Amino acid sequence: MTDTPPDRLAVDEDSRYHDAAALARGVGVRFNGMERDNVEEYCISEGWIRVQAGKALDRRGKPITFKHKGVVEAWFKDIA
Repeated sequence: MTDTPPDRLAVDEDSRYHDAAALARGVGVRFNGMERDNVEEYCISEGWIRVQAGKALDRRGKPITFKHKGVVEAWFKDIA
């Protein structure tokens, strides 16, 4: 595996952007200069993150998320 995290990564196992190997290494996300630990999904090239909206769930039991746009940086925590 490379030392750069994927451009797009999701925590949800049903997503096609889920990468268990990358998540096992630990991925840190900085959004608009602030480290975030509650990111459900991110995309560096498009510049957005998704975060959970409280404890609200949709009808399938998945967390409801909000999409925020800005500057996204990601790194692996095991090499920092």
